[in-house]
Amino acid sequence: MANKNILLIEPSYKNKYPPLGLMKLAAYHGPYGKQDHVTFIKGEDKRALGTAWDRIYITTLFSFEFARIKQSIDFALHVAHRNADKIFVGGIAASLMPELFEANPEWRGIRFIKGLLSDAPAISLRLDEFSEELYSDDQWSTPIEDLIPDYSILDQIKDQYTYPVHDAYFAYASRGCIRKCSFCGVPKLEGAQRDANSITALVHGIQARHGVKKDLILMDNNVVASPRFHEIIAEIRGLGFTKDAKLTTGRIPVQRRVDFNQGVDARILCKDPVFLRELSTICLKPLRIAFDHLGLKTPYERAVRYAHDVGLFSMSNYMLYNFHDSPADLFERMRLNVALNEELGLRIWSFPMRYQPTNLPDRSHVGEKWTRYQLRNMQLILQATHGVVSGDPSFFKRAFGDTIQDFEKLLWLPHHYVFNRDWYEKFDGRAEFEDYRSAMRRLSSCEHDELHQLLNDVDPSELRGQLGHARTARVRDILTYYLPLSKQAEAELWKRQQALKTMEDPSVIVPDDERVEDAGLHAEEPPQANPKKAAKLEVVLV
Repeated sequence: MANKNILLIEPSYKNKYPPLGLMKLAAYHGPYGKQDHVTFIKGEDKRALGTAWDRIYITTLFSFEFARIKQSIDFALHVAHRNADKIFVGGIAASLMPELFEANPEWRGIRFIKGLLSDAPAISLRLDEFSEELYSDDQWSTPIEDLIPDYSILDQIKDQYTYPVHDAYFAYASRGCIRKCSFCGVPKLEGAQRDANSITALVHGIQARHGVKKDLILMDNNVVASPRFHEIIAEIRGLGFTKDAKLTTGRIPVQRRVDFNQGVDARILCKDPVFLRELSTICLKPLRIAFDHLGLKTPYERAVRYAHDVGLFSMSNYMLYNFHDSPADLFERMRLNVALNEELGLRIWSFPMRYQPTNLPDRSHVGEKWTRYQLRNMQLILQATHGVVSGDPSFFKRAFGDTIQDFEKLLWLPHHYVFNRDWYEKFDGRAEFEDYRSAMRRLSSCEHDELHQLLNDVDPSELRGQLGHARTARVRDILTYYLPLSKQAEAELWKRQQALKTMEDPSVIVPDDERVEDAGLHAEEPPQANPKKAAKLEVVLV
């Protein structure tokens, strides 16, 4: 039954890593499997038109990318001439909120696959042998989840999209997690922690088919919790990823890198320095440690000190916010890294990650101790810093303030004051900014509450219509500072601000392969900003 036409679709969202699930499906169908013709596209690529497809697979990533996922599914239906039974949708979003996908009457007949393809192919894909569906008799062969991913499909979109991390072996040493954190989708996706197949066999298989790769990316959710942790690290060393290892085969020597990209668990690391001693024997960069709430302060700090003691100086951490935390909680966690950097001479980059429920199809969630307005300003600050919280004291103070009170004031500034802070704090807008601060100081506690309520309840574009509803003249006066600028005024202000900036401004440079998968920085563009330019913005807070 070879020579079938198979279409693989990844929606048009930006993502750091190639779609591993589709790469394994390509291995199943392609030259190392069923000998079918496999085409890989990203988004609604017109290359898919005009071909009679025997099967179409769509991967999904973050649940809040539902709008782009929907576009891909609708496109697949179009190219399949409404033959829904040929379309299969899987991945993270499809597994976390299947009811939302299945409730769409236009998608009736599409198969939404939950979880991993860890059974025999026909079973995992729910193929109907009675209807003689393509490969429905494949009831006993190797699960698609266990196949060597086909890297060659990435060449089909290289002129369209480049993944920040691609020259790497992508592997799992374990699946699942021992934790059941309520904010995390892993328990639903993968279940309890268990060992995966041999890393060595996978690496050798990838190397034989697709050549040597520079890095090793481990996608484990909690590798230090594995009872085979020491064996896993020994296996990594055996593959050549020892401390300071360089790749020299057929190229100029380059530094190799191991990255446990989902982070490691401070609650385990802090129990015994042996965990970090083991990690220090491989070319780990960076050491990623989750710091999801302030209750982890003691184990987190102890783990960082253990890391320093064994020579691990390059660190990165995830800081969940907008869950049960408050702005003060987040500030204290960020500030701790600054103190540790100063004391120990480390390089800790923090990446605040805005919490969104795993079954919500957009980014609209507002945590119990945050407000919509504060979240928008936090996003603007992170856009300016490219999502990075540097451990450098001067950078941190400039970006987030020196105290919790400073930070909370920043979160209530007019949006265009945050986006153009140099202009309003250093350049020609300074007089206006001083007037605003004077007006804020004149507000009573009740007037502050009224202002905050209005900012949360009304879209900035509608604030002008609320001026007449303010209870006092002081609130009406302060609201005028929050009126958004016109697109033309915003563009002109940005241009003038950039012309006045000096070349002495330092920039925060974190390699793309060390950044987080998605920080939601450009889910909404800055006020009146050009979306095409948003990704190229310079650091404006330093």
